[in-house]
Amino acid sequence: MTEQHTGGAGSSVNTRGAVDLSALSGASPSGQQQPSSAPGSNDSWVIEAEPQRLQEIVQLSSRVPLLVLIHSDDPTSQKFRDTLSQAVDAKGGRAVLATIDAAANPQLAQQAGQLPVVTAFISGQPVGEFDSSAPVEQLPQVVDQILQMATQNGVSGTVPAQSRRGGDQQGEEEAPLPPLHQKAVDALEGGDLDGAVAAYEQALKENPADEDAKLGAAQAKLMQRTQSADLSEVRQRAADEPDSVEAQTAAADVDVLGGHVEDAFARLVRFIQAHPGEEREAARKHLVELYSIVGDSDPRVATSRRSLARALF
Repeated sequence: MTEQHTGGAGSSVNTRGAVDLSALSGASPSGQQQPSSAPGSNDSWVIEAEPQRLQEIVQLSSRVPLLVLIHSDDPTSQKFRDTLSQAVDAKGGRAVLATIDAAANPQLAQQAGQLPVVTAFISGQPVGEFDSSAPVEQLPQVVDQILQMATQNGVSGTVPAQSRRGGDQQGEEEAPLPPLHQKAVDALEGGDLDGAVAAYEQALKENPADEDAKLGAAQAKLMQRTQSADLSEVRQRAADEPDSVEAQTAAADVDVLGGHVEDAFARLVRFIQAHPGEEREAARKHLVELYSIVGDSDPRVATSRRSLARALF
């Protein structure tokens, strides 16, 4: 997959320039990750979204893939929406679907063109789109493919239920973000990475066990470190300076952003193995931070942790 930089999303859905995902619907199901069993409760990961909330909702794609569906009220759209909702809910929090009613948002619908249309987001970036040309019965396979794409790019977390089946939304009115988290989100939306890091770090000072703040701080710092990085220059420097902890950690950052998670982990483990002292500790701390971004549930993290233990001891 083409390397993507994490970045903020705008308040409207850009369905142009993304990769056409409709061909995924014809993929063979063999070897694909099968849908997990649907949750036994009424929990749902489908959000009825307003365009002004999209920037906030797209931030979920730093943890799980997000699908944004613009639909109308015709039977094709409704079947498309129902099938896609079931496919996403079957993943139990590993993906989220945001739906937008074209009738209530005619300007956005005009922008989108043919309806229904779905744009997939990973790490804040649109990575593909598909529309009604994708056979409805094969939409679960498309969701599987998007999940695989997300995992390959280091996005493999889970999120809590976003609503209840039957339309009972669990929106922010019921569970608002803690004040410092909201301050960080507002800073990110305004492009203030320093402010976002500061807010998350203050939340961690007040509650060191705040896992969401740990993740938010790590992600904001990664964006901060790489916002002006030139990929070719970073990688060339890492090749030229194998004993520089700064060069190797910078290369690991861009590897994670580009989906080369195993390469990033292996690079830092090798450095740790070969360099004692303060540089080793700096590389170890950086690696642990990257683990938190990828997610402890990712098998690549578990594998790398074992390699790290061998390198240290």
